[in-house]
Amino acid sequence: MSDQVRVLIVDDSSFMRKSLERMLSTDDVLVVGTARDGFDALEKIPELKPDIVTLDVEMPKMDGLTCLKRIMAEHPMPVLMVSSLTHEGAKATLDALAFGALDFITKEKDFAAGEGNILNMQNELLEKVKKLAHSPKFKYKYLQSHGGSSRLESTLSQTPAVVLPKSTSTASIPASPRADLIVLGCSTGGPKALQEFLPYLPKNLPVPMLIVQHMPASFTKPFAERLNNICQVEIKEASNGDAPQSGHIYIAPGGVHMHIRNRLGRYVIELNPEPANTLHRPSVDVLFQSAYESCNTQLIAMILTGMGADGAQGMKKLKQKGTYTLAEAESSCIVYGMPKSAVELGCVDVVAPIQDMAGILRHHFQV
Repeated sequence: MSDQVRVLIVDDSSFMRKSLERMLSTDDVLVVGTARDGFDALEKIPELKPDIVTLDVEMPKMDGLTCLKRIMAEHPMPVLMVSSLTHEGAKATLDALAFGALDFITKEKDFAAGEGNILNMQNELLEKVKKLAHSPKFKYKYLQSHGGSSRLESTLSQTPAVVLPKSTSTASIPASPRADLIVLGCSTGGPKALQEFLPYLPKNLPVPMLIVQHMPASFTKPFAERLNNICQVEIKEASNGDAPQSGHIYIAPGGVHMHIRNRLGRYVIELNPEPANTLHRPSVDVLFQSAYESCNTQLIAMILTGMGADGAQGMKKLKQKGTYTLAEAESSCIVYGMPKSAVELGCVDVVAPIQDMAGILRHHFQV
């Protein structure tokens, strides 16, 4: 089929190459080739012209990070990293996202020990490959990497900085620091979006922020530490019982839900594996629902890039009680799924590209 997504699989394990090829070979996806290491991949990319590359992090001869840098310099294209769940794997994967990879999938330590473990990730793998291959975010990066910075600026400028479906002008955005808490959710593309947004928040941000990013448990702490190193505000992986403070951001740990509770007039973070029947843990909807139930003050709710619809229903409930809501624009999303779902529910006040989000918040709080 002419509209099939063309994929090149890069992995030093023949078992992994065959397994990934079997999972990806569908009516919508065509595996155009496999490569055993980075050198092999760099030779095959110009020949096979894939739409997207799946790239193992840990490989001999040329590791995934080195190969990724070469791909971005010589053949810019969407890359999906295949990572282990170890601390080293998490660090390398976060480096890969900073170097241009769009997202990652993870494998257990004993991933290659049995086919059952591999088949469990097939749906996630297929969905990410198909979505990321045509990411609007990467299209802009591709233009820039080919000397098209002026075209890039022109393309982005076509998207209004602020779109207010229910208002007539930016003057209607509240200028006084009415909100007492910000809750935010993101998924695919979220790490990159947060690194483009959070560093521009001022140290004196007068409210705390709680963030749910769909991410494995071994990734959230190093991710929070990385963000803390590049931001003016304080950022940490949330702990059970934390009392959110102004100028601090709390990242939900992977594997548990983050709730916000009102304990005798004082907000407290509660980490809990329940509800257990959610598609994601942590879940954006669970955080937003807890804010709906526990917070009697003004809130700001934000949804950034991500696949699926997590957070949309929760944002709809929050909007019903007067929460000020923002969603990332399609032009800057790696995957326009979660924000789109919220917009379609009619519960979004402001739609804006990620590069404008910090300015919108600074305007809101006058900082």
